[in-house]
Amino acid sequence: MNVVVTGIGLISALGNLTQTWERLLEEGSGIQFYQPFSDLEPKPIALIGKYPAEILNLTQRVVSDAVKDAELETPLVDCGVVVGSSRGNQAQWEQMAAGKGEISNWLNTLPNGSAIASAQLIQSQGIVLAPMAACATGLWAIARGAELIQSGQCDRVICGAIEAPITPLTLIGFERMGALAKEGAFPFDVDRQGLVLGEGGAVFVLESAELARSRNAEIYGQVRGFGLTADGYHVSAPEPGSRAAIAAVNRCLERSSLTVEEIGYIHAHGTATQLNDRNEAHLIQQCFSDSVWVSSTKGATGHTLGGSGALGAAFCLMALRHQIVPPNVGMRNSEFELAIATSAQTAKLENVLCFSFGFGGQNAIVAFSR
Repeated sequence: MNVVVTGIGLISALGNLTQTWERLLEEGSGIQFYQPFSDLEPKPIALIGKYPAEILNLTQRVVSDAVKDAELETPLVDCGVVVGSSRGNQAQWEQMAAGKGEISNWLNTLPNGSAIASAQLIQSQGIVLAPMAACATGLWAIARGAELIQSGQCDRVICGAIEAPITPLTLIGFERMGALAKEGAFPFDVDRQGLVLGEGGAVFVLESAELARSRNAEIYGQVRGFGLTADGYHVSAPEPGSRAAIAAVNRCLERSSLTVEEIGYIHAHGTATQLNDRNEAHLIQQCFSDSVWVSSTKGATGHTLGGSGALGAAFCLMALRHQIVPPNVGMRNSEFELAIATSAQTAKLENVLCFSFGFGGQNAIVAFSR
């Protein structure tokens, strides 16, 4: 059974779906220096507003936008929900631990908060899932949503991931790991410094092709297949040689009935950390020709952790719709022999891949077709 995307809701430091796409093609960036917490030094981060966002507010915005974009109306009683986050309501937990939050409301801050809020918003009485797979969460949610439709458990699913990770603990944690950039995000650049945290995410309305056709829905693209593996190697470092990641690519292509030659664009994870970019570049070089277009958009949106794969998936679908490869914002001098798009490129795109690699060795690859 074919699964198609009929609606997208997105929020990033660049704006909503249309605003983000337009500013991305113009090589704009939402990364600026902020000091959101008075006891921490200013850092480059990608905020949606002037202050750190609240995850449930972001969830309600993107789900409402996705439903509207798909030209649907609530209630959607039988619609499945697969909405995840790698951090969930961590900000609220930090506030409660510091004695600043209402401990009586702790049940509203559990990790499944975004999934429950999404289900309540659309009044779903169907399957509700809340995946957490570090930075692979967004793609994992899409894969699980597609499975629910292909297995006949649902005809329609709202899926994706949202993140509001700008908290003292997250900033301090990544800084002590040596993973935070001091100036900005420069994916695949020879002088890359590390990641820049960002807020946002995206959710999608997935439907069986039959249901979408029956209501004459406009279609962004088809979810062709996916590959999910784990390194089983280290809590944060990727496996040298990327064996499990390569297996995820191969499984995705097999399930999608696609060959490497049929892939026109890869939305890379591209965190701008030394290890990720080196391993990912070598993975692409091992699996694909040097002519396939590659870009990471984290130089524009920042790294939204669990939400990053969902943002990447949205950019893949927009690339298919507009036949444009989005630019790898922030890169000045590439370290790798890849066809990295330094500016927006017009291209004939039929099939594209989205990559996500999360801590704990979580590897997720999803293929989309026009």
